[in-house]
Amino acid sequence: MNKENRPISSVGKSIRDWWPNQLNLKVLHQHSALSNPMGESFNYAEEFKKLDFAALKKDLYVLMTESQDWWPADYGHYGGLFIRMAWHSAGTYRMGDGRGGGGSGSQRLAPINSWPDNANLDKARRLLWPIKKKYGKKISWADLMILAGNCALE
Repeated sequence: MNKENRPISSVGKSIRDWWPNQLNLKVLHQHSALSNPMGESFNYAEEFKKLDFAALKKDLYVLMTESQDWWPADYGHYGGLFIRMAWHSAGTYRMGDGRGGGGSGSQRLAPINSWPDNANLDKARRLLWPIKKKYGKKISWADLMILAGNCALE
């Protein structure tokens, strides 16, 4: 084998390279306006500008130490749970096809939410639900999950 025929380890292969005859499912990712809960004119960047970021972080700090009867905090603090949630959310990224990752919030959806290594992270998302309801469209689930992990580290 000469130098030109050697595989380059830094270049990834896509699923299409491995299975060129697979069925193209991109049509399933097309959505109509009816399936968009935010509306056609929704602009996340504009909504995010309206967010009181300091108040959001304060709410997250308070949440960290308000232990719930239905899921008691470890040593009186949910920080470890939120760090794990953020870590696992970012860890869903797949280099092979570029899907997943912390920016998509996909950890809250099937099948990722049922993976064994994501066990009990539904409790972390349930703890965040009142904050998500309070701030609504101003912050995405993806950003809220990562921010909760960052606040836990602070």
